[in-house]
Amino acid sequence: MISRLLRLIPPGTIAVGAGLGLLGLASYVHLAVAGHSLSGADYNRLSVLWSIVFTLGIGVFMPIEQEVARVVAARHSQGLPPGPVLTRGVTVAAAMLAVLVLAVTVGRQLLADHLFHGDGTMVTVLVGALAAMAVAYTTRGVLSGLQLFPWYGTQLGIDGGLRIVMVALLGLAGVTSPIWYGVVLVVAPLASVLLTLPPVLRAIGGGAPVAWATLLRGLGLLTASSLLSQVVVNVGVINLQLLAPSDTAAAGALLSALVLVRIPLFVFGSMQASLLPGLATTATTGDQAGFYGLLRRAVGIVTALGLTGAVGAVLLGPWLVGVLFDAPGVLGHGDFAWLAAATLAYLWAMVLGQALLALDRHRAQALAWTVGVAALIIVTLLPAPVILRVELAYTIGSVIVAATMAVLLRGGTRRPPNPPLTDAVTPAVSGGIR
Repeated sequence: MISRLLRLIPPGTIAVGAGLGLLGLASYVHLAVAGHSLSGADYNRLSVLWSIVFTLGIGVFMPIEQEVARVVAARHSQGLPPGPVLTRGVTVAAAMLAVLVLAVTVGRQLLADHLFHGDGTMVTVLVGALAAMAVAYTTRGVLSGLQLFPWYGTQLGIDGGLRIVMVALLGLAGVTSPIWYGVVLVVAPLASVLLTLPPVLRAIGGGAPVAWATLLRGLGLLTASSLLSQVVVNVGVINLQLLAPSDTAAAGALLSALVLVRIPLFVFGSMQASLLPGLATTATTGDQAGFYGLLRRAVGIVTALGLTGAVGAVLLGPWLVGVLFDAPGVLGHGDFAWLAAATLAYLWAMVLGQALLALDRHRAQALAWTVGVAALIIVTLLPAPVILRVELAYTIGSVIVAATMAVLLRGGTRRPPNPPLTDAVTPAVSGGIR
């Protein structure tokens, strides 16, 4: 399986993977330094900000990156410049950002009171971080579509490197305000875009405008699936803050635990970019045996990853979150067991979702995530201890998504009418802790 996946890896995956690895490391360093520098209440506020930023940022703007990359790659193969695509992509990203900013602005006081203990400045930082993600994902789509993978990986690496340097300086300076640790999520991605903008500007070119339908055809369903998947994996921290606002330690402790148990999701992220082309190729040629054989082996790999991570998380998790993040001891081995089980089910859902995309069944994927989020909401509202409810909601929601996808996949393979979305390398960052 590994050798087959290595043969499927598109050129540049290693460069992108290196940048992605540094960005992942930055997430751990960021939260670790903040955990040791901030009070429990302030770390709670940063945790909620973190969860909202990556739920909305990845959920809304990564599909734009994927669609921009797909269209740019198609034009690039015909010798056409990416300028018209970038213009449309920037317009779409700006429109989506405007909607988010309007919603946040209208609900500013409500968000501040219920999520940030009345701190309106954290809402301002939220807006800035969403704007930074909109810019970053749009430009990454162009870099990916043009197969400028070293530059793509460089942008990821600069983003991660700057986060590490900035939070290290904040920690050394004794900064104890969560606002500055949140500002890192604004400055680092914007700086990474500026430093990797030259190749985009050199390649822009002109040409006739791209039809809106070319870019928007699959964007709605992609956005729905992306956003709902991020809700499943990230909303627990937000729900915990809403359900237990007086518990100043719970949300921060949960985010620290989630960062640990979702390490297998980072490993899957390096495999994801090569898995979808392999599945799409077998589906396009009608090779059902090859399709389901590759799918079964992929499920086997992520199952091994998930179980390995689960053993480490359950045995060492309560100790590690205290050592690494200075998290309070509010979560025990049982809590880590539920979170690890949820992560394993989420890994299954990610693999099965790739299979549905390879079959061009975007609606089926969106339906599965919708059913899973509905189950998550129902479980969250049940009468039970708050932390247990949040953990069970993540677990049951992920299991139901995976089960629904498995049922929907029984429809068999068929030839996709459009080129797969991964004609260019557009690695999704799983787990929402980017």
